[in-house]
Amino acid sequence: MLRATWRGLPAKRHEVGWEPGLAVPAADGSPLITDHYFPRAEGDFPTLLVRSPYGRGLPWSAMYGLLFAEQGFHVVLQSCRGTGGSGGAFDLWRNEAADGRATVAWLRGQPWFDGTLGTVGPSYLGYTQWALAADPPPELKAMVVQVGLHDPYGLFYADGTLRLENALAVGAGMTYQHQGMARFLKATLRLRRHLRAVTTARPLRGAYVPALGEVPWLDDVLAHPDAHDPYWDGASAARPAERLSVPTALLTGWHDVLADQTFEQYGRLRRAGCETALLVGPWTHTSALRQGWPEVFAESLAWLRAHLCADPSGLRPTTVRAYVGGEDAWRDLDDWPPAAAVTPWYPAPGGQLVLQAPTDPAPLTTFRYDPADPTPSLGGPLLSRTAGPRDNGRLEARDDVLTFTGPPLTESLDILGPVSARLSVSTDTGHADVFTRLCDVDAQGRSVNVCDGLGRLRTTGDTASRVTVPMSATAHRFPAGHRIRWQISGGAHPRYARNPGTGRSPVDATTFTPVRLTLHTASVLMLPRTSGLVADG
Repeated sequence: MLRATWRGLPAKRHEVGWEPGLAVPAADGSPLITDHYFPRAEGDFPTLLVRSPYGRGLPWSAMYGLLFAEQGFHVVLQSCRGTGGSGGAFDLWRNEAADGRATVAWLRGQPWFDGTLGTVGPSYLGYTQWALAADPPPELKAMVVQVGLHDPYGLFYADGTLRLENALAVGAGMTYQHQGMARFLKATLRLRRHLRAVTTARPLRGAYVPALGEVPWLDDVLAHPDAHDPYWDGASAARPAERLSVPTALLTGWHDVLADQTFEQYGRLRRAGCETALLVGPWTHTSALRQGWPEVFAESLAWLRAHLCADPSGLRPTTVRAYVGGEDAWRDLDDWPPAAAVTPWYPAPGGQLVLQAPTDPAPLTTFRYDPADPTPSLGGPLLSRTAGPRDNGRLEARDDVLTFTGPPLTESLDILGPVSARLSVSTDTGHADVFTRLCDVDAQGRSVNVCDGLGRLRTTGDTASRVTVPMSATAHRFPAGHRIRWQISGGAHPRYARNPGTGRSPVDATTFTPVRLTLHTASVLMLPRTSGLVADG
């Protein structure tokens, strides 16, 4: 069935055996329920540790238990504390390091454990890997982090603004997925039905309960929007990458909600001199494990065989492999980001996007953002089925969305690397967010999102404030005849909680004030150009 679903999976090497329901002592003695998959063959095989809060049934049992075991690995698939029948209570991020170490201690006593250990897994399963890597056991020889998390705060907040839709999706996943696919699907459908009511409630706090039930850790997340709040102490597992020597492969997609975290960890690993590899595909967080699974599995398997089985034959010759949108082709690179000339593009009267810097910094245009009728979100890095590239035509027709569009390109233009915007904006209330997006406009006028980001503004009077907004990264070719478009608005709801315009917390606000935002000519869109002439005109 798996091979009918995903073409190109490698042939099975071994029949697979299964030991379900093993009780492994956690750091506090609670039983961590664990399933053991193994090759039915003589000889020693390395072990893969897969620690998950999402249960041990489908799809995890098939994608990680069966597929890797039949390739010659013992697979230990374990439910995190308080999930999937394991004892204790689930506490977002706080127990993973200690419980990972306790599980390795248990492995040392198993007769089939040969002392060679790897880890693999996506999303929060990436966090459990980074947690173990904080004090890596000597047996740990390789890691594969797929669309992985290392910083919970960054999952829930962008520049202090709540990533509302993703927070709700994570709440549903963490609460129900480990209870089985039927309950998880029901919860997902219930959240979809209640989404508008939940995301438009005044106040937001507690509004999710009819859809998800009580989720104490989600209440805590909503109550602590400040990254420097002691609540988040110890949450980020970024530091292990700064000193890690365990070979680590990283996999993500251009529209993955955790892509930026993957790029951050890649940079840390490279600076530490750690052997690493990066694969970036045309995927969202979830499609990487669906449409992208043949590539993700092949990359993961090659890395694990190279470092656990002394078989490097499947490794590619370059450190980075990235899918270039617009060209619709894979490209092998020596590093990420590649060397690029950063080209500034400037907004100009008449909705133009030009290469000439303005000579007179002045107000350019204004628009009104009304939190009672917020600018809607469309596509991009989401956890929902609406994620990814979308036609932005209807969004850009709104009065609260500015667009600045360059002339048709005379030849293809490749943008590879981090994209950012430096915005000069004044407001009439002093409080606003600004959402900025790069789009590709084809010859027929269809505008499709490439990458984006959101920043928070604080202004005084008519004086413009300057804010730099990271817009993630991309590998994208704008073909000849296409145009570059810069889209600017006051938010993207419900992807982000709407700014009430009053300075009050979006979670507690009950009163909203419309905001008038004025964009000044000192604003600039920064694009990392690696090839191509710029434009005609």
